[in-house]
Amino acid sequence: MPERSPLAPERSPVLPAIAGVRLAATNCGIRYKGRTDLLLVEMAPGTTAAGVLTRSSMPSAPVQWCRKALAKGRARAIVVNSGNANAFTGTIGDASVARTVAAASKLFHCGKPEVLAASTGVIGEPLPDEKITAALPPLRAALSADAWAEAAAAIMTTDTFPKAATATARLGGGKVTINGIAKGSGMIAPNMGTMLAFIFTDAKLPATVLRTLLKDANDRSFNSITVDGDTSTSDTAILCATGQAKHKPVGSASSAMLKDFRKALDAVMQDLAQQVVRDGEGAQKLITVDVTGAKSDASARVIALAIANSPLVKTAIAGEDANWGRLVMGVGKSGEPAKPERLSVRIGGVQVARRGQRVQGYDETPVTQHMKGREILLEVDIGLGRGRATVWTCDLTHGYIAINADYRS
Repeated sequence: MPERSPLAPERSPVLPAIAGVRLAATNCGIRYKGRTDLLLVEMAPGTTAAGVLTRSSMPSAPVQWCRKALAKGRARAIVVNSGNANAFTGTIGDASVARTVAAASKLFHCGKPEVLAASTGVIGEPLPDEKITAALPPLRAALSADAWAEAAAAIMTTDTFPKAATATARLGGGKVTINGIAKGSGMIAPNMGTMLAFIFTDAKLPATVLRTLLKDANDRSFNSITVDGDTSTSDTAILCATGQAKHKPVGSASSAMLKDFRKALDAVMQDLAQQVVRDGEGAQKLITVDVTGAKSDASARVIALAIANSPLVKTAIAGEDANWGRLVMGVGKSGEPAKPERLSVRIGGVQVARRGQRVQGYDETPVTQHMKGREILLEVDIGLGRGRATVWTCDLTHGYIAINADYRS
C-alpha cells in the first residue's frame, strides 16, 4: 500500500449500524495480494435505490448493467470488486456481470435487477468473475451490520486511506441515519458522481424522491471535485433507502420534511468528495476554488473547474508559488462571460487583484505564507452577476507521475 496521504483525516469515523444493511469483505485474488478486493452488501427487502452513473462514452459493463437495473428503483444486494474495472471488455465483460448478478440473485432469492454491480481498477482486462461468484456464499455467511470499515477498505485501488462519513437527520417526526463510503484517488473529474460511492439510509423514501435528492447532492459534491481532469469509465454513485426507520411518509422531493435530510445528505457526500481530493494521487495540498459574481451558477462552475483542472495552477501551488496570473488565465480560457475590469482575485483571504489589475501596494508575503500550508483557498469574483460555485482539487506533484507511470507494474 502507498504511504498515507498527508491530507488524510487524523482518524476515520466509526459508522453506526443502519437497520436493513449488512456488509462483508474478503480477498478473492482478483489482482491484489494481502488486501481485500471484494465487497458484498445486503439490504432489506423493499429497499429503494437511485444512482448517478458516468457519462463517459466508454462505460464499464457494470455501469451499463446498473443503468438498466436502477430504472426499477429497487435493490437487495450490491457486489463491488476492486483491481479490475471490467471496462472495455466487450461481450466478455457483459457476460461476467450477468454471471455475478445471477449468482447473487440466487443467493438472496431476489430478481436480477435488484442486484447492482460495480468494478474499479485496470481498464481493458477481462474480469475473472469465477473468483467473485465462488466467494459470494462465504461472504453472505460473514455479513455484519458493523463492517463499514472493512467495506470502505475493500473498494480501494490507489487510495491511501478508506473513505467514510455519517450523519443523522430529523425526518417526518423521526430520526434517520445516513452512512456513506467511497473510493477514489486518480482519474478524478467526475461527470456524474465519484469513482465509486455507496450511500445508505434507513429512511423510507420512494425511488423517485431518491433520484432527485441524489442528483442535487451529487452536483454539490462529487461533480464538484477534480484531481487530474480525467473522467472514469466506472463512475458510480448509488443511494439506497431501507425504509426501516419510523417517520411520516414522504411522497415528493420538494416536501418541506426533507430539509434536514437534504442537509445531512449534502454533508455526507461533500465529506466523501473532499476525502477523495485529499487522497489525490501524489497530493500535498487541498485546494478550494470559490467563484462568485458569475452570470449563473452553471457559469461559475465552469470557471471554477477551468481553474481547478489547470496543470499550471496545480503545479504552481505544488511549488508554493503565488502565481495568481494563472487564475486569471483559467477564467479566460473557460469561455464563460467575464470582463477584465470587473475581475477580482483573492488568495488565502488576501486581495491580490481588483478591477483588471494587481491591487496597489500588493504585498505577496502573506500570500506566500498561505501557499506553504496544506489547505489553499482561491477566490475569484467575476463581477457580472450572482452565480457562484465551489470546487475542490489538489496540487499536481511528481508523486502523481510516479504513481501512474507504475500503475500496472
